[in-house]
Amino acid sequence: MTGSVLLYNPTAVRAAGVETVRQTVAGLKGKVVGFVDNAKPNFDHLVDDLAELLTARYGVAKIIKRKKRAASVPAEDAVYKELAEQCDLVITGSGD
Repeated sequence: MTGSVLLYNPTAVRAAGVETVRQTVAGLKGKVVGFVDNAKPNFDHLVDDLAELLTARYGVAKIIKRKKRAASVPAEDAVYKELAEQCDLVITGSGD
């Protein structure tokens, strides 16, 4: 049997001139942690639990949560800008 299979690449296309910066955080005490909720089912519950754990156990000073309008699209540029300016680290994820 012969046929063709159509494959889609699920990775995002990077805009020209965008550079990836990798940094590490020495500890979480006093840090600001951001979450980007990708709008998938149950991610909001996971974020709430993680936020509670990070503040209670690891001394995170502040949690900032922002939600994308849909899982299939990137967050608005303003969301990324805000999180980059205010957070020491940002966690994005999936629910389900």
